[in-house]
This record gives sequence, structure tokens and C-alpha cells, in this order.
Amino acid sequence: MTNNNFSQTAAFIWSVADLLRGDFKQSQYGRVILPFTLLRRLECVLSESKDAVVAQAEEVKAMNLPEEAQEKMLLRATQTEKNKGGLSFFNTSPMNLGKMGQSDIKDNLENYIQCFSKDAREIFEHFKFDEFVGLLDDANLLYKVVEKFSNTDLSPKAISNHDMGLVFEELIRRFAESSNETAGEHFTPRDIVRLTTSLVFMEDDDALTKEGIIRTIYDPTAGTGGFLSSGMEYVHELNPKAVMRAFGQELNPESYAICKADMLIKGQDVSRIKLGNTLSNDQLPIDQFDYMLSNPPFGVDWKKIEGDIKNEHILKGFDGRFGAGLPRVSDGSLLFLMHLISKMRDTSSVDGNISDGGRIGIILNGSPLFTGGAGSGESEIRRHILEADLLEAIIALPTDMFYNTGIATYVWVLSNKKDAGRKGKVQLIDGSNLCGKMRKSLGSKRNLMSDDDIKTITRAFGNFEVIDARLVDKPVEEKSNRGRQSTTPKTEAPKTFASKIFNTYEFGYRRITVERPLRLSSQITDEAIESLRFAPKPYNSIMQRIYQDFSSSWTDETYGQLSEVESEIRQLIKAEFSELKEKQIKDVLDSKIWLFQKALMEKVQKLQTYFDEKEGDILGGKANRSDDFNQFDIDYNKALKAIDIKFDAKEKKQFLDAVTNKNPGAERVVDKALKTGADELYGAFEYQGDVTKWQNKVVSFKQDGDLRDNENVTLDPSVITSDLIETYFKKEVAPHVADAWINATKRDEKDGEIGVVGYEIPFNRHFYVYQPPRALETIDEDLDLVSADIMKLLQEVHS
Repeated sequence: MTNNNFSQTAAFIWSVADLLRGDFKQSQYGRVILPFTLLRRLECVLSESKDAVVAQAEEVKAMNLPEEAQEKMLLRATQTEKNKGGLSFFNTSPMNLGKMGQSDIKDNLENYIQCFSKDAREIFEHFKFDEFVGLLDDANLLYKVVEKFSNTDLSPKAISNHDMGLVFEELIRRFAESSNETAGEHFTPRDIVRLTTSLVFMEDDDALTKEGIIRTIYDPTAGTGGFLSSGMEYVHELNPKAVMRAFGQELNPESYAICKADMLIKGQDVSRIKLGNTLSNDQLPIDQFDYMLSNPPFGVDWKKIEGDIKNEHILKGFDGRFGAGLPRVSDGSLLFLMHLISKMRDTSSVDGNISDGGRIGIILNGSPLFTGGAGSGESEIRRHILEADLLEAIIALPTDMFYNTGIATYVWVLSNKKDAGRKGKVQLIDGSNLCGKMRKSLGSKRNLMSDDDIKTITRAFGNFEVIDARLVDKPVEEKSNRGRQSTTPKTEAPKTFASKIFNTYEFGYRRITVERPLRLSSQITDEAIESLRFAPKPYNSIMQRIYQDFSSSWTDETYGQLSEVESEIRQLIKAEFSELKEKQIKDVLDSKIWLFQKALMEKVQKLQTYFDEKEGDILGGKANRSDDFNQFDIDYNKALKAIDIKFDAKEKKQFLDAVTNKNPGAERVVDKALKTGADELYGAFEYQGDVTKWQNKVVSFKQDGDLRDNENVTLDPSVITSDLIETYFKKEVAPHVADAWINATKRDEKDGEIGVVGYEIPFNRHFYVYQPPRALETIDEDLDLVSADIMKLLQEVHS
């Protein structure tokens, strides 16, 4: 059947929409046409064995067997001389669409559907066929629709299984386009399907040439079965003798019904098509496949199934699907990718030749390329894929290619049976400009890839070649001509096509943590002491306000007692401090917090008095204003001991926060003495200060968290890790911050080396083409012209 023929057949069937117009919404046409098309095809296929099945049904009925046993006997009755293998479905009713009559047509049709075998019957249930039959009957359209289909010849003699599949696909496409507001949920555009399928299948010469070869194809987000159909069609075109077995799982019941119907029409075993959530309930748990194609939902969170996913990750590790890591809960795209990797058929070697193995084609948005830093779930997943050498290529698609989103998307191609030339390599192909504008947009889909565009990409992938950016013959986008046009408009970036090849390790880096010392100045002032009257955040602001408004009547005995003004304070909090939680409100209303802060303040006042009395000697002078916290620490501890005051941990922290401040000109704060030799590169320094306690010792300094930074050092397996990071540090860090050092405690969990390994694929960076900005003079000229226009308009307004 030619493209025109199956399109004409599909158009003829779709003409039923003329009957539905007015009584049904456009988005509902497919919900009527698809199940009726399936119903008519099934009864045409069953016509030859109809009498035998009806007769067998009478005998089986009298045997009182379980449904499963009955079905096996009835399926045997579908065998004919032409079809000795029998069918995978049956119908035990003597009726057909042509015998429904008009008076009792609704009851007859519903009874007819119930007489199908379980798998076929389930399809109609998920289509909610009985609901639409009722709507058709209420609109007095049921008889007309049934009559239309009963007179349509969809028999195998008129249309083969393969061609019927094409017709059904065309109907699915029309349905998706007629309801394009939700089409993206269950339908991938044909051009994207064709490209992805070509990329995945083109490497398998056996499947495309050998007679009788058997291959399996799987889609965990099957939708309406577009990828499954396209994969089978691709192989069928090149090798009609190949046997393709389709497997899939789909979450949406309606899409599942369409997919299952499509597979039934194509003669597939529909028991391999499952309904349910692939991630939380994999219904093909032990199966592995030759080919996998998927277009999972973009940016959809997996909060609802978080428990199931995390349990599998923790309990099964790499024996499960998610051993490599878990992405953030807001985007489950990489979970689908890991699921597919777990389904790749294992490779085996026979006489040195690799056989079996699997290939994956999956469509993802840009997030999985780079989201998540070193050590994150996303980075660890990319690390696993690249270090296991599974990624063959990533192809950037044009924007505005999908029905429900216009964002940038990418096709990832993965394989565990790479050719020798591809081992350790990844190909990036920029096909973002290979498209043309559609005459009519369908939802967000405004661009279309032609056959030539697809061939350009597949040829570059198949040849595994580097292609420098070259211009493609695509029309320049038309810009609006409204408003003032610039005399020297900005030069548009040229539309190019390019391909680059990288070593897998080039996408990896080692994130080292660079520390800098904490430098503190200290001074006990009246302001610092007064600040201790109030607890730190989140209590600080509200306590200041309460003290300001209500403390005038407090005495030493009633300090912080707020029970009499509680309602007023609560109103104040509700109006101005609504971020406070009830527990925090209760804390503020309790006198304990006020008395604790008052006691701390009084302790520090005594400490200040002691220092004031010591003014002039070394202790007092240094402690009351010091740019060397190491000496201040010694001095104030001596003072506390002298006046018999102790700070607990909480008091000490509040005290030091109040009397110290960061000062880049102050001395470095010592953390501890080390028993190792000096190694300034890793934070072991010979003490050079004036504090006797630390002199002639190798010390480490406390780290300033505000100055902490991370540096990404590109991986290079030919260089020892220590040499790699030290060379980078000396060249890129030390010349700019002389007091910095490498934090040697931050190590990678897998290799134990300093620095955490991360992977990202900065696709756009590799294909970025610099466009110089317009000269300032030309911009000034445009501004002058615009200013002149504005002044002219203002003069007209005032005149």
C-alpha cells in the first residue's frame, strides 16, 4: 500500500467525524473512530473462523471450565487452513456490525463487545467504549456510525496487517492533532520518531538483511505505540522477513488502549503490552531487549513514587535499576534512562565476535546533560553511563518540535556493543537548525524535520565523523517589521550543522575544595554587650521589638514575664512577624529565654569591667582590641578564670559572635597543632605569628566558610590525580589567593582520591558561535534617532 493509499483509507474512515460534528467535541472524534476501526478490523479478521468459534463456544460453555481454559480452547478454534497458527483473540457472538439492527443496537453492540476474548475486551474497556456508545445513542448517531463501519472493508484480503497498522497510525496522528492540547502526553511527532528509530536501528546489519532474524523492541513509555510501530516499520521496509516482537508499558489507560489496539491489528501478542507505572511497577521485570525507544515526560516529578524508587536504590543497588544514583525528585527523566539501561540485552562473545547486546534511543530535555554538581545523583548517573562506555551520541534537535513544549530537546543513543572505533568516544551532533517551518502549527509544534534533514544527521552518525560547522540551506526567520527598524540590525547567528567527537573522560572533572583562613578582629564594646540581651535569629528582631514596647515596667523580679501582655504580643507577631512558628512564639513568651540572655549579658559586662581595670597592661590592651584572635582567645579565657565565670557552649558561641568580626587584615585563626610536616598546599603551615603558644609548630587554620570555593579540574587519566590537581592549583589558584589551600578531606567516595568526581555534558558550549556585538557608534545612532522621534511626538502632544 502506498502512502497515498493508506492516507486515503484513513481519511475515508476519519470522515465519520462529519457525522459527529456538532454533537461531539473535535478532541472526542478519535475516542469514537479508533475503537470502531479496531472493532471492524477484528471482526473482518475473525470472519473466516467465525462459525467454528461460535460452535466451539457452545461446547465449551457446557463444560463449565475456568475462563483461562475456555480461552485456550476457543483460540484453537481460530485456526484455519490459511492461518494454521490461529489468532490471539476471538469473539463468541454470532452477531457482527452488519446484523446489529436499529431498535436494540446499543444493547446488541455492548453484548457483542463482551463476547470478545479478555485482551481484546480490555482494550474497549480502557477506551471507555460503552460510555461513548451511550453518547452516540443519545445523539441518535449510533446506528449511522455502525452502518458506516459495517460497510467499510478492513479484511486482511483488502489490507494486510502491516498496511492496517499504517492506517491505524494515521488515525492516531489525526486524533492527536485534533486534540493537540494533550497530544504530547501520548503521541511523539512522526519526524522525531523516524529520526530516533533510524539512529538506533542503522547499526544492526543482521536485522536489516538476514531472513527470519528475530528482534525485540521495547518502549517503557509506550504512549499510543508510535515508537514500537515505527521500529517495526523501519525493519519491515528493509527486511520484510525479519520477525519483530514488541513490548511496552504505558501509564495512561486511553493511550494504553490505543497502543494495544495498534499492536493487535499488527498481529502482535498484546499480552506484552502492560498498563501501569514503569518506574514503580515494572511489569516486565526479567525481560531484556535488543532495541529500546522512549520519549519520557519532560520535567515530571516522581514524588508520588519516591518511596518505591528509594527502596530499590538502597536495597538492590546495582542489582536493581537505580544503583548509579537518583536524580532530584522534581525530574524523573534520568530514572527512565537508567530503567532502559537495565533492560539492555547482555553482550556475549563467540569466537571474538560480539553478539546480542542492546541499543537505546531516548528523547530528553537539556536538564539531564548538566543538572547537578559533582557527587549529585544526576552527576553519578552520567558518570556511570560514561565510565561504562554506554553513550554513543547525543543529537540536539530544533526547538518547537513537540506538541506540548517548545524547549530544546536531545536524542541520546546508547549501546553496550559499541564498534571498536567508537569505544571510549562520544559523538555530539548539532542538528538544532535542521528543520523547516510548518504551514500550520499544532500546539507548540511549529517546526518539522524533512527526510533530508534526518538523512543529514543519520549520515553524520553512521560515518562517525567530525564535521566543522557548515552552513545549512534554511530560510532566515522573518522578524516583525513593526516599529522603528534599526539602520544597522544585529547580525543573526548563521544556521549551521556540526558534529564533534570527544573522549568520554573529557566530560568529567574533579571538584576540589579550596579553603581560605578565617581572620578575626575582636573587641568587647557596649554595643556588643547590649546585643546579647536578645537571642540570635529567628528571635532577635521580635525580642528587640518586645523589649522596646513592653520592658518599661519590668523590675529585676519581673524581667521577661509577658503573661499579662501575651495577647498583645501575639497580635504584634501576627501582623509583623508572621514567619514565626508556634514553638518559637512560645519560646519568646517564656521568661527563660529572657533571663538566659540577661545572665549572659551580665557575665560579659563583668568581663569588660575586668579588662577595663587591667587597662595598660599587656592582657587588657590586647584583649580589648585585637587583630589577632589567637591572642584574644588566650586572654579572655584567662580573664574568665580570674573572675570565676564559665561559659557553656551556647554562651561561648553567642559571646564570640558578638565581640568578633571578620577582617581580611587580621591574623589567621589557628585551629590546631599538627604532628605532620608543613605542606602549605594541603593546609599544614609553619606558624609565623607572635603568640607564644603556637610558635615553632606546624598548624592548621580555621576555614572561612564564606571564602570557601570549588574548582573543577578536567579529568586526564594519563596524569596521576595528585599531580593533576596540584598543577592546576599552582597555576590557577595560588597566584590569585596566596593563603589558600586544598581541602584534602573532600574525597571521592568511589576512588578515594582528593576531589569529588563529576560529569556534565555542556552541549551548547561546544557548539557556541561567537557573534560580535554591534559597534557602539551604530547603537548611539539608533538611540539618537529614537530620541528624535520621541521629542517629535511630545511636541505634537503639547501643540
